[in-house]
Amino acid sequence: MMTIRERTEEIERKTLHPKACLSAQSKGRARPEKEGAIRTCFQRDRDRIIHSKSFRRLKHKTQVFLAPKGDHYRTRLTHVLEVSQIARTISRALRLNEDLTEAIALGHDLGHTPFGHAGESVLREIHPGGFDHYKQSLRVVDFLERGGEGLNLTYEVRNGIVKHSKGKGMIIPETPSERAATVEGLVVRVSDVIAYINHDLDDALRAEVIRRSDIPREIARILGDSHSERIDTMVKDVIYNSLDADVGQVLMSEEVSSAVYRLRDFLYERVYESGKIMVEFNKARKLLRDLYAYYLDHIEEVFRDIPAEKKLNRHRMVCDFVAGMTDVFAMATYERLFLPQQWTNL
Repeated sequence: MMTIRERTEEIERKTLHPKACLSAQSKGRARPEKEGAIRTCFQRDRDRIIHSKSFRRLKHKTQVFLAPKGDHYRTRLTHVLEVSQIARTISRALRLNEDLTEAIALGHDLGHTPFGHAGESVLREIHPGGFDHYKQSLRVVDFLERGGEGLNLTYEVRNGIVKHSKGKGMIIPETPSERAATVEGLVVRVSDVIAYINHDLDDALRAEVIRRSDIPREIARILGDSHSERIDTMVKDVIYNSLDADVGQVLMSEEVSSAVYRLRDFLYERVYESGKIMVEFNKARKLLRDLYAYYLDHIEEVFRDIPAEKKLNRHRMVCDFVAGMTDVFAMATYERLFLPQQWTNL
């Protein structure tokens, strides 16, 4: 008798697009495991990510606005949920593997630092090996979770995580080696852009960093005037253009992609690198520099219980520790270490 997992795998074979990644054809895990009776390998990966400590910490990590007081500003956790929703919508329309798409989307930012890209830039400067959050996300799932054992995810999920980022570069790279190995991974990469340029714009308007009238009219004409209109335009554009290419590529039309690049440039100029944001980011940069230097000199305060065979070089250990902090924990730790405390007579 077929197991539920085998039945699901059979449904995938019969219903998914020929270019979709089938669970039964995964390249597998670094450490082989017995397959389960209920869930496919990609479903298990998704669940491992959701139940991980690093995933829970995302709720207290900055997206754009540091320690916002309002309840409706995005955090890194709500960002990955929005990416997942957009990516699943695209994947379903293209008949791709939704479970693989969701696993990549939920895991793609597990290695992000406290204080968003301000934290990433600090660690890139002071850690001798440099720092990129997408590489750190892979390090989290491969090594740091489960006390150094890692989550032992499938090749396809790991590949999608490490290939998701683009910064100011092309949404879909022209160089094949820079692209995800699966179409599902490419969908997450595009969905990441769709999600963040829309919700970051929404948060910037809410914070009054910019006004609606500041948005270039040509961008609004092409993509729409509201948050929902812009997402709807981009998602439909990706779906229909990718279908026209028979899902061989994940594509946007020239008109929409041009507007997306212009909107991203607008956000960098008027939001991410604006004076209001940089004032707070510079404070965060100093905070993380001081914490990094402190733990280099006091490494046993944190790592005394780690077995000798699992200890790495000091910089690598401190970098992992600082990168894993939430905004709240980093600020509380800084206050405890560097600011005078009221005397309490216990």
